[in-house]
Amino acid sequence: MIYQRLGKSGLKLSKLSFGSWVTFGTQVQVHDAEKLISCAYERGVNFFDNAEVYSHGLSEEVMGNALANLKLARDTYCVSSKVFWGGDKPTQMGLHKKHVFEACHAALKRLRVDYLDLYFCHRPDVDTPTEETVRAMHDLIQQGKVLYWGTSEWSAQQITEAYQVAREWKLTPPTMEQPEYNLFNRKKVEGDYLPLFENFGLGTTIWSPLASGILTGKYNNGIPQDSRVTLPGYEWLKSRIFPEGSQEKIEKVKAFCVLAQEIKVSPAQLAIAWCAHNPNVSTVILGASKVTQLEENLAAIEALPKITPDVVKRIEAIFENKPDAPVDFKDS
Repeated sequence: MIYQRLGKSGLKLSKLSFGSWVTFGTQVQVHDAEKLISCAYERGVNFFDNAEVYSHGLSEEVMGNALANLKLARDTYCVSSKVFWGGDKPTQMGLHKKHVFEACHAALKRLRVDYLDLYFCHRPDVDTPTEETVRAMHDLIQQGKVLYWGTSEWSAQQITEAYQVAREWKLTPPTMEQPEYNLFNRKKVEGDYLPLFENFGLGTTIWSPLASGILTGKYNNGIPQDSRVTLPGYEWLKSRIFPEGSQEKIEKVKAFCVLAQEIKVSPAQLAIAWCAHNPNVSTVILGASKVTQLEENLAAIEALPKITPDVVKRIEAIFENKPDAPVDFKDS
């Protein structure tokens, strides 16, 4: 495993990490979660990602119970949560101080830990002043309940404002951002955030490196019967993977699969390694419901040396450097 600093902080995260989005609490329960976390941990993964909204809190419970059962030393791994969608009532949503605090305490209980290593503002909250959110995060850090706070899917302008507020009021600024990043969604990481990397040392914990699975090639000939998108409640994922005009996307993936075969890696490994190759990516969050799937994706770390300038050039030619606009939805 390779370890990289989280932005300008001294914390080193594994270049590949493991998240529970759309798996824990739905497809994966505690017993299987133990196997997955153990597989990742044994291969050097030290960051496990979660959020209050994933399976309405059940995802954190599953992860917390699995971590407790495995009895991993707390000083050997990092765990995260995200705050924004905690319920339907006004006090259960957003980034106002009450919900930030309540969500943190609930996450600590569900994850069965004394503190969160990373705590993300899951989306920007236009109804709450930035100063209120920054101060709430600063207070949690002062209380020892959170070590590092960050954002997820915030614009460069919103993150810059958070830094400015923190500087003006001598509060703790955000350390990291969690954006979607893959060969179909590149604008923020490769464009908008460049000044933030240079000026603030922003770290990134990127999600969906496989673009919801399409970059694995498994949808090249239609939707497999055992695919996640066939499960009840996952209709949103199907529409995300197959939007209008998706055939052009599939054709690009087919060419990408040919390249992967040529350099003797799987398409998934090539897509993940391509993300990890970006020096501004602190860690790539992987998702999996089966150990075999996770093992294959973790092997992407061994494919990194194959991301040569020539391979990068050929990938650019396939995707024509024209990333699609991201689709926003609350469970990411």
